[in-house]
Order: sequence, then structure tokens, then C-alpha cells
Amino acid sequence: MEKLEDRLLNKAKEAFVMAIELYNKPTIRYRVEGFSMFICNAWELMLKSHMIKTMGEQSIYFPDNPDRTFALSDCIKKVFTNDKDPLRINLEKIVELRNTSTHFITVEYEMIYVPLFQACVLNFNNKMSEFHEVDMTELVPQNFLTLSVSLKSLNETEISGKYPEIISKRLISVKNNIEALSESENPKFSININVNHYITKNKAHADAVFHIAKDGEEPVAVIKEVKDPEQVFKYSTKASIETISTMLSRNKIEPKYKGNAVSFNKYHFNNFIKFFGIKDNKKLCWKYSTGETDFYKYSLQALELIVDEIKKDPDNILDNIKNKLTPGAKEF
Repeated sequence: MEKLEDRLLNKAKEAFVMAIELYNKPTIRYRVEGFSMFICNAWELMLKSHMIKTMGEQSIYFPDNPDRTFALSDCIKKVFTNDKDPLRINLEKIVELRNTSTHFITVEYEMIYVPLFQACVLNFNNKMSEFHEVDMTELVPQNFLTLSVSLKSLNETEISGKYPEIISKRLISVKNNIEALSESENPKFSININVNHYITKNKAHADAVFHIAKDGEEPVAVIKEVKDPEQVFKYSTKASIETISTMLSRNKIEPKYKGNAVSFNKYHFNNFIKFFGIKDNKKLCWKYSTGETDFYKYSLQALELIVDEIKKDPDNILDNIKNKLTPGAKEF
């Protein structure tokens, strides 16, 4: 007979796949509400399975009412006990949306919540791996874990004119609150999804085809570079290290340094930055200054480069890079 925790886990997988498939269907207008309901259901089932495995079957029931199981909000508090954890805050915000969507929703919610949805999808995949040793990319290909998004931006003036005051104020308030929380730049809370256009001469690699007419009436400018670095280089040093560690963990890669398994830390990160000249590569790093102090932020491409290099030789790569750098480099 199948165990309760296994039945819950199988249902969690189904709910997660339903959430992804529903959200990525372009013809469905109910996708924000539908995604929030299915992803919340997936988290609740997955967390209850984890609670049963680690705390016993009674842990998912109210002590004074053994026939009633805890809601998702209760499970979140029991499993993620730190109320400042960006993952927990992300989930709580989506639970709020799920509860709201049964009474009130506007199409503009997608523009506000999709960065949270994207983080939530990756968080679920990571916790399935950590709690249950399940890799969701075996059910949903990695490229489908990136959600499709509306390209329209949220205009407060337009919102105020489109909706009654009580609705427009609520929508703008939610937007401002989430933007304020997103300033921490923690990828467990929100991940911006960017759609960038690049020019290729290889037609086989193109998603769209165009040509430039020399005798055209209207002048145009060909954009070859991304103009908003904040949207591409969103990873601070701290966020980069956390994301790389998560990517390594998800792929079950345990790097070694001086013969011992180690956590990827700031020292190792800085060695990679120096060895590969990442700070000098405009596609990988963005430098900006405040006063006389220089700051650096990195693109996802830079993080993936580091992870890919570690994958090739996790037992020796950290030592090899350290040894090839300038002698006398100090750890910190």
C-alpha cells in the first residue's frame, strides 16, 4: 500500500506541472489566478509530505481537531521557521494572491507577480531536491521552468484611469510593496525575467526575421547592446554566491578544496572572477560607482560559466584556479 507521504508527493508533482503548463499557455487569460492556486497546492502537498517524513503523520493535523489538516500558511511557518527568510516571504505573498484571486483580480497582477512566480518555481525545484531527492527537471524540461511573460509595463496613471479608486489604490499599493521587498535582490524572493533581442546572421538561430531597406522612408537605429544594465546584471556578490551554491546543490555537485568537500564561498568566487577576467567582460559584469567606491554586479551568464567549470572537475577546479593565480593571493 502506498504511503501517505508518497501519495502527497505524487500529487505535488502533478500540481506543479499543472501550474507551469497553465501559465505558459498563451491563450489562457486565467493564468495568474490558476498558477497561484496550483503552485500553492503543490507547495502544501510537498511540505506535508516532508512534515510526515520528518515529524510524523500527526504533524499535519490540528492537535484539537485530528480530522483537520493544516493549511499551507501553517505548513510554511512550521517548516520555514525564520520569518525573514526570502523564500518564506515569497510564498506568503503568493498565498495572499491565491486568497485574493477568489474575490478580486486584474490582468495587471501578472506584471507585478511574475518575478515572484519565477523565484517560487525555482524554489520549489530546489526544495523538492533537498527534502525529497526529486529533480523536477525530469518532469518539466529546464527551459520550461522559465515562465512566459507579458511585455507590457505597469503604468500607474493608466491604472488610475482604468479602474475605480479603491481598486487602483490597492493595485498600486501591492506593486509598491513588492518592489520595496525586491530591493534586497535576493533570488529566493523575486527574479526578473528579461526578454532581450540580439542580431544573428544565421537564420537557423533566429526566432524572427527582418531586413533593412535602404530606400525606406523612416529612419531606424539597430540596437546591439542592452541599455538597462540593472535588468541584466542583477546579481550582487552575495546573491551570486547564494545562487551558485543553489545551482551546485540542485545538480548534486560537491566541490572540493584541498581534498575536502566545501561550500562555495566568497574566496572561491573571487578566484573565479580573477581567473576568468569576469570583471573585464561587459557581458558578464557591470561596474558602477557611488562616490569614490566601485561596485560590481554580475549576469546569470557569469554564474552559469562558473557552475559549468566546476561541473567539469569538482574535485580539483578550486585548487587548480587558486594555484594558477598570482602567488601570494590571500584568502578572506
